[in-house]
Amino acid sequence: MGDGRPSPSLLRRIGYGLKAAAEHPGAPILCSGGVGRAGPSEASIMAQVLRGRGVASERVVLDESSLDTLQSVIAAARFARRRGLDGVIVCTDSYHQPRIRLMLGALGVATAAGPTQRGRAGTRMAYWIRMHLREAFAIPYDVGIVVARRSEFMAAIAAD
Repeated sequence: MGDGRPSPSLLRRIGYGLKAAAEHPGAPILCSGGVGRAGPSEASIMAQVLRGRGVASERVVLDESSLDTLQSVIAAARFARRRGLDGVIVCTDSYHQPRIRLMLGALGVATAAGPTQRGRAGTRMAYWIRMHLREAFAIPYDVGIVVARRSEFMAAIAAD
């Protein structure tokens, strides 16, 4: 939200991250998401909530420049490579996980599904349907982009 409070959707995703953080207490946590229309970045809101709920600050890394799923995936792949991680745990809603995991896989990053809630996870039916329809179109589109531009993305991930 523009006032710095997390939306219900962001709070739900932060909750998934908190569960994964508790299950993997030594793992670093990448919070990804730039500034939307107003207010602080999604990444900074996530980090603030995680720290407020007991996650050590040194575990939390912010990616505040990513504005969409593709940018977040590239940031996550770069993060995993720089840290020498064997893979990443994807903490997002269940309808969104397949796209992220496929994109990361195309970039050579092993993934595991993070914790989620069953069913609609407290969301309205119309929203849940809209998100599933969005993913039905976004999966082939985004995965196609990653596959077609893989060498370019891999060079960007290796740089820096």
